Amino acid sequence: MVNGESGWRMRRIVLGLAGTVAAVVLLFSYRTSTAGPSRGPVGEAPPGIVTPLGTSAPDAGTSPGAGSASRGGPAGPVTANGTAEDNGYGPVQVQVTISNGRIVEVTAVALPEDGHSRRINSGAVPRLRREVLAAQSAQVDTISGATLTSEAYARSVQAALDAAHFGGGA
Repeated sequence: MVNGESGWRMRRIVLGLAGTVAAVVLLFSYRTSTAGPSRGPVGEAPPGIVTPLGTSAPDAGTSPGAGSASRGGPAGPVTANGTAEDNGYGPVQVQVTISNGRIVEVTAVALPEDGHSRRINSGAVPRLRREVLAAQSAQVDTISGATLTSEAYARSVQAALDAAHFGGGA
């Protein structure tokens, strides 16, 4: 009976160890994400023209150039979202408002949320906004220390300008 009892104890120990190893393997193989859902963060918006409240959508029969101002952009106020551009730390997306053929506002819709990116973006994004408004185009200087953000910001601005059919440039 001693042999039978020790054999049963040995099986219980082996089964307990196998169960523990399986649980540890499952724990380490579980993938977590701190970057949010795989389709993009909550703040990300679909690219293209945004119809402001209280206005109607553009006529489907209207050509993109209809009502354009002398600079090649829309005459009335138009707001457009750029594409969400990955800067390696997360998406960078802007919204551009154009009125009377001029860029009058640039707003960041989505930016990377990690602490390092927040520190960089707190100085870089306002500066990039001022440069876009001054240049009236996406052709802005890259900010030292924020190269990836600068490039992604400029690509998103250009996508918004393209969606709004804004020629831009001085």
